[in-house]
Order: sequence, then C-alpha cells, then structure tokens
Amino acid sequence: MPVSILAVDAHAADMEMTCGGALALAIQEGGAVTLLHLTLGEKGSPTLSPAEYGAQKKREALLAAKRLGAAVRFLGYPDAEIPYTEAAALKIAAVIREVRPNIVITQWGGSSERDDRNTHYLVNDAVFYAALPAMRHIPGQAHNVGRVYYTDSWEDPIHYRPDTFVDISSVYDTWLHAASAYQIWRGGIEDFPFAAYYEALSVTRGAVAGFAHAQAFKAAESQVRLRSWREAK
Repeated sequence: MPVSILAVDAHAADMEMTCGGALALAIQEGGAVTLLHLTLGEKGSPTLSPAEYGAQKKREALLAAKRLGAAVRFLGYPDAEIPYTEAAALKIAAVIREVRPNIVITQWGGSSERDDRNTHYLVNDAVFYAALPAMRHIPGQAHNVGRVYYTDSWEDPIHYRPDTFVDISSVYDTWLHAASAYQIWRGGIEDFPFAAYYEALSVTRGAVAGFAHAQAFKAAESQVRLRSWREAK
C-alpha cells in the first residue's frame, strides 16, 4: 500500500541528504512525500549573507523537491534559533493534520546541534498533539501518525542505533540527483564532505542489510514497544 510521509528537518537539505533515497522510493511506489523545513539553514555560508544564502537555499530546496517528486513547505524560523516551544510544536501539528501522513520522519535527538535537538522534540510533541481531538485550537481534524522514524545523520550520533533499513538501490541515482541541487552537497559551503560521507554510508548500511545501497532509520521507541513478538523478524 502506498505511504504518505512527512519529513521534517531543522535545515533545508537535512532530509534530502539523510533519507532522500527512501523518500524517492516511496514516491516511486506511488506514495506521497512532503518535506517540511523549519529553517533554510541560511547562516551556513562562509561568503554569503544570511539573506543571500537563504534565498539560494530556498531555490535549492524547491529544485530538490521537484527532482524527488515531493511537496515542500517552509516554517521560516531563523537558522540556529529554532525555539523549543509549544507554539512551534503546534505549527508542526497543524501541518500533520493537514498532510495526514501515516509516517513521520525527523531527526534524532542525540545531537550537539541545538536546532537538530529542538526539531526532534518538537516533532515528537507535534505528533502527540495532532492525534488529540481535544486540541481543538489546532486547525483540522485529529490525525494519528502510524510510525515515526529518525534519520541517520553524522551530526546526531549519540546513542543512535538503527533498526530499520530501506533498500534504495533502485532510486540511488534519483537520490543523488535531488541532493545535488544543494551546493552544500556539491561542496564549497562547509569542509565536511557530505556527498562522499552519505554515499559511502549508503554502501555501509546496505552491506549490513544485504542491499547494494540502503538508508537506515531508528524507530521511535514507543512503536518498538508496541510491536508484538509475532511481528519480529
């Protein structure tokens, strides 16, 4: 059955780099994907002003989404200033109620990067709020998300142990094409070799799972506890 996925990240490019292959696979199989960027990541350029780089990142995010075949939205928080507040969680919950995904993907909380940590906790709160009919001040009807997964990022390694591996071999080129919309992937923004790292990681995760290329996820612990022994493989 085709899935509906909402992928929420702190900075435009985070989701495309870490799980763009899995998103491309869902779309290839008839599913729907919406990317929600809380910030553009506009303070990351060593040469451009935040306004200039933010405009560039927005163009790149739109192009990356087009290449994936995904929808894209922006919440517009300033880079490095995502607030962990109820108001922010309610904004994300409103998107969940509107998009009505059965899967939400976001960042792992074990990060030294403040925006990533806050995104993790905001999304967890938003999933909870979106499901409560009593939260009538959130637009839309209550919606219960079936599964929540956390991405495999070099910035968020603390206590991260993946338990879910998605074979992206058939959409590997689509993923690279989408990610390459971003200059940060191609090089020239940061010293970290994003493309080399994530391409190599897809081989490493694939080797563990028996695929040529895979992207890994950690399931939310609440849903792991809900799995019965009959579902274990």
